Amino acid sequence: MGGALVVVAVLAYWLGSSGGNGEAAAPGPSATPTPSAALTTAEVFEKVGPSVVVIQAGKSLGTGVIAAEDGTILTAHHVIEDSEDVTLTFADGTKAKAVVVSSDPKRDVATLQPAELPEIVVPATLGGGVAVGAPVVAIGNPLGLTYSVSTGVVSGLNRSAENGDLSGLIQFDASVNPGSSGGPLLDARGLVIGIVVSIADPGGDEAFAGIAFAVPIGAALGGGEGDGPPGDGPEI
Repeated sequence: MGGALVVVAVLAYWLGSSGGNGEAAAPGPSATPTPSAALTTAEVFEKVGPSVVVIQAGKSLGTGVIAAEDGTILTAHHVIEDSEDVTLTFADGTKAKAVVVSSDPKRDVATLQPAELPEIVVPATLGGGVAVGAPVVAIGNPLGLTYSVSTGVVSGLNRSAENGDLSGLIQFDASVNPGSSGGPLLDARGLVIGIVVSIADPGGDEAFAGIAFAVPIGAALGGGEGDGPPGDGPEI
């Protein structure tokens, strides 16, 4: 009899703790899982690094990104401005001359067509949403240090730079310096969300001060522009 009373008591406690419906109590909250589409910085570089090119245009050093299967390259207008001799170095070491197919100084973007292509062409994937606080990765050739990677976040949207000559820009804090211009600004999935064009330079020494700007990929491809609070800084 005593054993039966113990079983009844345990059963009553269990039913009471589960709301009396015989179901187990709901589990407590758990950490939100990381979205499966997000990549580590190393994975972003592995995915997009083969799409990045080094651009030498006269004395100007910059960066570009392969944007199409035919090898079309997006870069910044000021990197190739007034230069008749543009040389590309692809990620696999292939070197080629390039011609300027189009150039838009108002948006500071340009497209190039290589005279030769590497054996394997790896275009980057363009597009993606942009939100303040979202993580970003920049790949470029700052100060001639080729294929450098830096990380940060989107600091603001719809900004202006170059004394207001450029507007509708993405502000971000991933480190970039002269030679980074024309390189891709990437989101956590490795999508190109912008083309790097300039930095804020309050000291006038062309050094990174934690504020950089990129043309949104939609605008770089011919979309609209916006207006924003004034920024200032040199083309890089």
